[in-house]
Amino acid sequence: MPDLDQLLLAVIDGNWKTAAAVTREALDAGVPPLTIVTGYLVRAMDEVGRRFECEDYFVPEMLLSARAMKASMEIVRPLLVAAGTEPIGRVVIGTVKGDLHDIGKNLVASMLEGGGFEVIDLGADVPPQRFIDAATERHANLVALSALLTVTMPSMKTTIEAFRAAGIRDSVRIMVGGAPVTQQYADAIGADGYSDSAGSAVALARKLVGL
Repeated sequence: MPDLDQLLLAVIDGNWKTAAAVTREALDAGVPPLTIVTGYLVRAMDEVGRRFECEDYFVPEMLLSARAMKASMEIVRPLLVAAGTEPIGRVVIGTVKGDLHDIGKNLVASMLEGGGFEVIDLGADVPPQRFIDAATERHANLVALSALLTVTMPSMKTTIEAFRAAGIRDSVRIMVGGAPVTQQYADAIGADGYSDSAGSAVALARKLVGL
């Protein structure tokens, strides 16, 4: 039986090759895919988020850990899908219309995936209708909006208003974040939640989907 604590450490340390190798060994040894995700990947990304909050980790370290987590998830995900395993939530995420920045959004997406969510990443410069279409088609219960520029923050409000106009605002929870965004702004535009970091975004997302 492989030592799955090595997977935990590989993700925390950002060692994607070891993460992939241990994942394969575990699956070959009969470890259930869901055990790998919930027992080790989720725990690892929670620890990465904690270290980021404590300023022991910074963006480069988080990116390396996210890459290691993805290396494992790429192996496990098809097996989860084949088994019909439901994620703890489905998140549509993107940087809002007019904003091309995606590093912060990518970090949040990786943390959410590592936290057990199915993530539908729409990329950057996403118009409101694309968020609506994706949330509807994929039956998402959470939408995450990112903005790095002050001038693109109004696109968050526009997107939330578009969900309301489409008649589906009550069926999804909307969280917002990004360097210029504040809790006060999130409240003003009618968002359901605000996160100031990738690590805290996972805790917020779990709260918003009722966990």
